[in-house]
This record gives sequence, C-alpha cells and structure tokens, in this order.
Amino acid sequence: MAEKVVVTGGAGFIGSHIVNACVDRGNEVHVVDNYAAGKRDDRFNPKATYHETDIREYEKIAPIIAGATYVFHEAALPRVQFSIENPQLTYDVNVMGTVSVLRAAKEGGVKRVVYAASSSAYGDQETLPLSEDLPALPKSPYGLQKYVNELSCRLWSEVYGLPTVSLRYFNVYGPRFDPNGAYALVIGKFLTQRKNGEPLTITGDGTQTRDYTHIRDIVHANLLASESPNIGKGEVINIGAGRNVSVNDLAAMIGGPSVHIEPRLEPHDTLADNRKAKELLGWEPTVKLEDGIAELKKEMGIQ
Repeated sequence: MAEKVVVTGGAGFIGSHIVNACVDRGNEVHVVDNYAAGKRDDRFNPKATYHETDIREYEKIAPIIAGATYVFHEAALPRVQFSIENPQLTYDVNVMGTVSVLRAAKEGGVKRVVYAASSSAYGDQETLPLSEDLPALPKSPYGLQKYVNELSCRLWSEVYGLPTVSLRYFNVYGPRFDPNGAYALVIGKFLTQRKNGEPLTITGDGTQTRDYTHIRDIVHANLLASESPNIGKGEVINIGAGRNVSVNDLAAMIGGPSVHIEPRLEPHDTLADNRKAKELLGWEPTVKLEDGIAELKKEMGIQ
C-alpha cells in the first residue's frame, strides 16, 4: 500500500512541486486547495487527487487528511503587502486555517505535519545571518501570522502529541513561479519585464538583500523533514541558500535597463543560517542563484 500524503495548497507554486515529488516517490497524493491563486495546468499532476476545499472548513478537510502519513501544509494567503491591506482576512485564513489543519491531522492519526513557515517572521534584525534562536520581529501581518503558526505547530506537538516541524523558507524561486505571486516576486517580475522589453523596476535604492533559494532545494528539504528521525517536536528550521544578493546585483544577473521606484515597508536584509538544517535534516542547498536564473531565462526564451 502506498503511503497517503496530503499537500494543502498543492495547486500553488511550491505545493505543486511537492506534489510532483511525492508522486514520484510513489505516494498516494491528495491535494487540498481552494484555488485562491487561480488554476494553472502546469501545476496539476494527473496522478494526484484534488479536493477543492478551503482549509478553514474542518468538516470537509478532516476526512481528506484522515489516515495520511504526512501532511505538507503549504496553503496560505501570501504576500506581505496583501496582508497589510487585508489583516483580518489573512489572519482568518492563515492562522485559523492552520489550526483547522492541525486539528484534522491530530484526529486523523497523521504521523507528521511539515509546515511552510517564512523568514518574514524575523523582520529586521541587527545581526546576520539569521539563526533560529533570534527573537521573531515580524514587520507585517503576514510575518506575524506565519510566526503564530510556528507556535501553534509546537503547541500541537507538546500538548496533543502531533509530530510537527516548521521550515522557514527564504525567498523561493524557480520554474512555475507566478510573476504576480508571493514567492520570489522580484525574480518573477524582473524576468517578465526583461522578456517584455521593459525596464526592471527596483524598489528603493536596490541595496536590500535577499537569500534566494531554489524550489528544488525547498522540495528536498520537505521530503527530508517528513522522514527525519531527529525532529517532530515543533522545531523551527531555516531553509535558505545561505547567501544573500542585493536587488541591484539580481537585476544585473537578469540584464537590461532598470529604473528605481518608491521603497516599500520590508526588512532590508535576509540571510539564512542553515546549519540547523544540515545538522537535523542532512540538507544542503545545491542550486546556485546564477544557475537558477540562467535556467529560468532559457525556459522563458530570454537571451
């Protein structure tokens, strides 16, 4: 019998890659997604079963999750700016939806929940790289919500005995990105602008840095986290390449003219301390940013 796996948000950018990886390793894969981010053919796997359901609807998701070995909880209403404009809606979906998933996982006998946390929980810190023992200082409702969910996962492990782990993603990019979506927004936007012959729009002075992490490395971390014997008590683990690159340097990699636009509220720098991921998961990043960008440019027909 194939192990049953549930991926919430499995029709999204990151979730769809996890779905494919789980199908490839022989799992019986079920996807819970309400398609808030739309439907894209390239994000559907014909070997997975799709359930059009909102994660907040416990009575609907409970029978889907019941009996699963692993739940990869990727579903969220992302985007920092969207959360600033819609704090109550995003809290309801992101926090209450996560409680619904955790409850269903506990009642359904799930062996482990792997939660998609976010480096946005760090906010602005005085020291780099960002290590998991730093206090959370989120600068947006989204960052706060992602942090609250880490605490919920740990609580469900401590109080209810549900094995969980939270992976703090750093600026995920790669194939099937959405140029208007939450992840690697700047990479997707720059590539689309370059393809359309438009100048790359750099917010502020472009000196802000991000730790861009390829989707293949993110997926590998999830698979390791689902099976590692070293975790399951609500640990928080950074999943980042361990190298930060300025927006100006990123624009230079993609090429073409650029213009500067108004700055926005965001942390100035992020850089992952990924030693804990290496220690607990045996994970290391494998895709260099230059190679990942070159791959995407080739895929999009950009010279």
